[in-house]
Amino acid sequence: MIQDRLGSKLIQGLGYRQAWALVGVIDGGSASCNESVRNYENHSSGGKALAQREFYTVDGQKFTVTAYSEWIEGVSLSGFRVEAVDGVKLHLLDDVSSWKPGDQIVVASTDYSMYQAEEFTLLPCPECSRFQVKVKEAPQFLHMGEITDGVDMRAEVGILTRNVVIRGEMEDSCYAGNQCQFFDYDTFGGHVMIRKNFTSVHLSYVELRHMGQQHLGRYPVHFHLCGDVDHKGGYRHATFVDGLSIHHSFSRCITVHGTNGLLIKDTIGFDTLGHCFFLEDGIEQRNTLFHNLGLLTKPGTLLPTDRNNTMCTAMREKVFGNYVPVPATDCMAVSTFWIAHPNNNLISNAAAGSQDAGIWYLFHKEPTGESSGLQLLAKPELTPLGIFYNNRVHSSFKAGLFIDKGVKTTNASAADPREYLCLDNSARFRPHQDADPEKPRVAALIDRLISFKNNDNGAWVRGGDIVVQNSAFADNGIGLTFASDGSFPSDEGSSQEVSESLFVGESRNYGFQGGQNKYVGTGGIDQKPRTLPRNRTFPIRGFQIYDGPIHLTRCTFKKYVPTPDRYTSAIGFLVKNPWQITPRNNISLVKFGPHVSLNVFFGKPGPWFEDCELDGDKNSIFHDIDGSVTGYKDAYVGRIDNYLIRHPSCVNITKWNAVVCSGNYAQVYVQTWSTQNLTMTIARDEYPSYPMVLRGINQKATFPQYQPVIMLEKGYTIHWNGPAPRTAFLYLINFNRNDWIRVGLCYPSNTSFQVTFGFLQRHNGSLSKMEEYEPVHSLEELQRKQSERKFYFDSSAGLLFLYLKAKSHRDGHSYCSSQGCERVKIQAATDSKDISNCMAKAYPQYYRKPSALKRMPSMLTGLCQGCGTRQVVFTSDPHKSYLPVQFQSPSKAETQRGDLSVISVNGTDFTIQNPGVLLLVVDACSVPFRLTAKKVFSLADISRLEEYLRTGIPPRSIVLLSTRGEIKHLNISESLVPLGLAKPAHLYNKGSTIFLGFSGNFKPSWAKLFTSPAGQGLGLLEQFIPLQLDEYGCHRTSAVRRRDLELLMQTSKAH
Repeated sequence: MIQDRLGSKLIQGLGYRQAWALVGVIDGGSASCNESVRNYENHSSGGKALAQREFYTVDGQKFTVTAYSEWIEGVSLSGFRVEAVDGVKLHLLDDVSSWKPGDQIVVASTDYSMYQAEEFTLLPCPECSRFQVKVKEAPQFLHMGEITDGVDMRAEVGILTRNVVIRGEMEDSCYAGNQCQFFDYDTFGGHVMIRKNFTSVHLSYVELRHMGQQHLGRYPVHFHLCGDVDHKGGYRHATFVDGLSIHHSFSRCITVHGTNGLLIKDTIGFDTLGHCFFLEDGIEQRNTLFHNLGLLTKPGTLLPTDRNNTMCTAMREKVFGNYVPVPATDCMAVSTFWIAHPNNNLISNAAAGSQDAGIWYLFHKEPTGESSGLQLLAKPELTPLGIFYNNRVHSSFKAGLFIDKGVKTTNASAADPREYLCLDNSARFRPHQDADPEKPRVAALIDRLISFKNNDNGAWVRGGDIVVQNSAFADNGIGLTFASDGSFPSDEGSSQEVSESLFVGESRNYGFQGGQNKYVGTGGIDQKPRTLPRNRTFPIRGFQIYDGPIHLTRCTFKKYVPTPDRYTSAIGFLVKNPWQITPRNNISLVKFGPHVSLNVFFGKPGPWFEDCELDGDKNSIFHDIDGSVTGYKDAYVGRIDNYLIRHPSCVNITKWNAVVCSGNYAQVYVQTWSTQNLTMTIARDEYPSYPMVLRGINQKATFPQYQPVIMLEKGYTIHWNGPAPRTAFLYLINFNRNDWIRVGLCYPSNTSFQVTFGFLQRHNGSLSKMEEYEPVHSLEELQRKQSERKFYFDSSAGLLFLYLKAKSHRDGHSYCSSQGCERVKIQAATDSKDISNCMAKAYPQYYRKPSALKRMPSMLTGLCQGCGTRQVVFTSDPHKSYLPVQFQSPSKAETQRGDLSVISVNGTDFTIQNPGVLLLVVDACSVPFRLTAKKVFSLADISRLEEYLRTGIPPRSIVLLSTRGEIKHLNISESLVPLGLAKPAHLYNKGSTIFLGFSGNFKPSWAKLFTSPAGQGLGLLEQFIPLQLDEYGCHRTSAVRRRDLELLMQTSKAH
């Protein structure tokens, strides 16, 4: 076999322990074979046989294959090496003909670890097109170069070299005063500072290397308290920074400090310490960041938010007393884009790897640093968001995009020992018109976000109103989480919506070990090894519900398949959730792809979920408006063991740990005074054997809060694991006018009551329309007068009964009515300290037979019309059109089973049933697509295929070819070269062949050939082919609309 098929001349004569190596081509004969034999010398060393041959790939990459064999210390050692020769070609999206040999470039990570970013040196490449470069070094990691599963995961490539260089002079190692306990290299670099009242500043295409210091105010580029630097500041030509390369630097990239109206564009910040693009004091506004790239943003020491775990706990000089900082809540927020005021513009930026977050919006309660004491005309957290368009975030640990929190604005003290400017959880984003809370809300728009390969969250977004649209989330631990403005009553209720977006659980970007990637496991779809966001048990979720209210609509989910190790679901809930959750979480028009086997998961006790017994865990719920999640229209989905929301016709979905019910639902907010560590039990009269035990949102708080979701028009009893609270408040949350429930609260039999009603005005805490409740003598009388302010105390059972009925209309997403928050206050007087649990006396006396007030709908049949996003591909160049193409290539066994061979073009299927070749020709200049030819060549007609490929394909055409069955001699190798291959391919005895090519004077990077061994198929292949490129020779009738450039122009006019 080796002699016949590989052409070996030496194998027949091999002797004892002779080392032999061979590199050959199957059926290539002895001329294609290179081999070597070395005699065994002694026990310590043996002769080393080395064989090597050069090859070219079909797309033109030159490489060598080396085989080696030897004996060392009596042990045989052999293996193979495959190495690129004369550099590696990279195919780029943009024209890079201005890049020169010797220039340095950086290629971003496309995996979970930012440390997979790599630097390369350009080589001369006369054969390269203007979209290609050749690099000297061999890549150590996989960098994605194509759109994957509809999401643009192509690695960013930035050129670091400029002809004007500002460089810090460095020592060989760190020296005193430069935080050397954290750094083993010199961090004392140069710095550039621009101060107020300059005549003109325009920085263009400068390289800054070894800049910045681990000292405040010393940054590569620092706009220091410059005020307005645009037309508003009297500048005829607005100030800008354009095309800078800031790399291998030691404190930030560009600091915007007390400066407004600055334009930063086309700038790279690579391998830097601390926040990279940094807005400092919380007063900086109207700045525009356009088409910038930040990557490998590492921790620094300057601010608590710059620091990692080790720095955070070690640096305690500015805390009060013996306080030890908590890294997760005080520090660990280093971000590529640190945006300290919402009124700034981010357009077409890439945050391609940070220790913590890619883009972080935070909200200062007041100006900080050197801006302290300035009076803000409007609070940042009330200010509408500037433009956010077409940004991408990936390869960060905490989150790609983070909208939440603020910084501490007071010095460390006994009252609050934390360091000044540490992370703080007090701010909430509530944008209103003119930043006035009395005026209407203005929805913050996150438009065209691409977020992938972030370990924790693709995006964590708190506040409201907020809209995320036209966005894609792939391979994140959790794709998108909305968190509400806060908790009632401080939060008035707001809206969070995601629409026209795509969620992918486990894409075909399998990742690559190394570069500090910590987690590797098995994929759920194909059981192939892949890098993972967290350990192999982490429950991956696409969209995560925390509290609400949220609206998830017109979204598509792909590739969420659990494994034996982990629950992977398209929709999930925050784990270990102690918070409230609202039944106003609405989902509609969603689509689940064929590889989604767990639409929703409510959690189960085990790793990550722990005991699943916190209040939010138990009350998890959402409203399936149209049945696109469950198949039941206008149904609510809750946890399977929640009997507060059930009726007899509800449907269990055990796999989801869920129950689907019809009905109307709201919440009761119960607040007690001075009753720490008190547990509340609430039972519905129809299911007393299944009460819900609530620990409270914060058991240690002075005013514990409980917020169960309840079915309306039902009766409930409330009990305690200690003495009944002397003061309790019951608020009607999400009650519409005339909605009601009856509650019975457990108290000692000798208790007397004062019960009052009033409307709480949230903004000032005042009460209006106060009314006193009066007692009645029986439950029957109470039922007759349920619209009146009455209560009934059954002293024998120990139950205080009253009706909670909404009197006023509620608007939109508000928790409360338009008149205020309807509140009942119960003041109880008793000398008893007994435990107030009346369950044994309440039931069966007050038991009611379970019933459904709203009929359970029939299950829907047929496909959901209009469900899912209308967009198929989400890219960072949305002004370009892409043609989605899929090939389905079955194996021999699958073919015999009747599986079809399919080429799908923009959702239209073209099939071939019999052995042969299917060929499609598509006009490369038409959108969405125009098929110009469809040809099927049977086995008998295969000989005509080569001639058609050579002469029958018109210019500016995309060629799509797929075989079916085994074709012994597919004689088309030479004819594929003009269509995009660099050399003829060996196409004999293949199981399947797929080819994508182009007819014209341009060889696109997407031209590809795929083959499989005999008997095997290629499965499902997906490609996204750009249309209407100038390089194709397409003639445009109108200019391409660039939304990003329009928005950039809009920002300059707005100044």
